[in-house]
Amino acid sequence: MLFSAETSSSDSASAWSCDEAALVLTRLDCCNAVLASLPYSTIASLQRVFNAATRLVYALRPRDHVTDATIELHRLPIRARIHFKLCLLVHRALNGQSPNYVSDLLLATRPQSADNNALLVPRTSSKFGERAFSVAGPAAWNSLPTDIRTTNSALLLLRKNS
Repeated sequence: MLFSAETSSSDSASAWSCDEAALVLTRLDCCNAVLASLPYSTIASLQRVFNAATRLVYALRPRDHVTDATIELHRLPIRARIHFKLCLLVHRALNGQSPNYVSDLLLATRPQSADNNALLVPRTSSKFGERAFSVAGPAAWNSLPTDIRTTNSALLLLRKNS
């Protein structure tokens, strides 16, 4: 990042803290779909890191609420981000925008619900199995309203889900 000669040291420090927070937030987003179906106690620590990065961006005190700042940043809470990422992966797989190995993990649509684009959720015998993409993906996808599931545009999916 380049700074002009007029930039004060406090401005450059805040710019660096924003860059550091952006780095943290992108690392939280990386592969967060594998965190599906984890208990709240596990997700809570990630949410605290996310809140700390938001506080860093807005220079909030440790006891200040981050909800308004999070909304202003257009960021979803961690659990909602995981759900969104799963739904986006399933959407791309259904519309041929993902590799075949991802599409192959999704089971065929139920014949009676072909019009609303619902997917079959395989049964598992363990909590660990519920975290697999082949189970968590269709479960997250089926929880969406029908009008969102039937759209072909990922951009429209982004707008409706935010």
